[in-house]
Amino acid sequence: MKAVVIGANGQLGRALLDSVPQGWTATGTDRGRLDLTEPEAVEAFLLDEAPDAILNAAAYTAVDRAEDEEALALAVNATAVSAMARAAAQLGCRFVHVSTDFVFDGGSSRAYGPGAATAPLSAYGRTKLAGEQAAGPDAAIVRTSWVYSAGSHNFVRTMLRVMRERDEVRVVADQIGAPTWAPGLAATIWALLGHGAKGLFHHRDAGVASWYDFAVAIQEEALAIGLLDREVPVRPVTTADYPTRAVRPAFSLLDDSATRALLGDQPPHWRVNLRTMLKEELRIG
Repeated sequence: MKAVVIGANGQLGRALLDSVPQGWTATGTDRGRLDLTEPEAVEAFLLDEAPDAILNAAAYTAVDRAEDEEALALAVNATAVSAMARAAAQLGCRFVHVSTDFVFDGGSSRAYGPGAATAPLSAYGRTKLAGEQAAGPDAAIVRTSWVYSAGSHNFVRTMLRVMRERDEVRVVADQIGAPTWAPGLAATIWALLGHGAKGLFHHRDAGVASWYDFAVAIQEEALAIGLLDREVPVRPVTTADYPTRAVRPAFSLLDDSATRALLGDQPPHWRVNLRTMLKEELRIG
């Protein structure tokens, strides 16, 4: 069985290629090889590859810049997804598309289940919701949140850098969700593929956190293994103290219980996966 991973150079794409299960082979493509703003080229590429599964780990993820580039974000996050869905339908192959917690408005006081009403607050969220709709009913759509992995551009590595450079770090404490380690997300995607799953699914690491909680844990765990050599104050601030171009949901915790029930598993707590990631960061330098 052959899978094509779109967005292979991203942190999730690399995790998917690093964890190909027995019985599958996988080839990756990235924007250097395939321009997602050209839907005809996307469809033609996939028809030529003729895979048994298409795994879309690519996205326009510059949340703030998308407010000024919504057309470009829509091209990557939705129009290209339509092309992938058309190719999957013609090939009769499986299609897994990755989406985001940003499709919700953050107004809930309970974790969002797959069937919860969507109401994105940002251009990024709107284009990702459009991508879900474009993927179609035969796709498995996996929403996730706060993705990170070793060796990639993400919140964890940004915090490590600023903690080395500054005498104080200020982090938003009133946005609540859950971190997600990319290799764990990749394992869920492969497992859903193995189950022939269709529809909406949620995946995240166990536990709940604010960005402030996450930052505090990053420093504590990094100090414990020598990845940082000094402690700096981490100050909680509000979203109002740290305005951004795009509005973020204040609460975007995903309820992944249906995914866990289907797969019969339970991801580790986010802090356990953070510790694993930081040890990998130490190893690769």
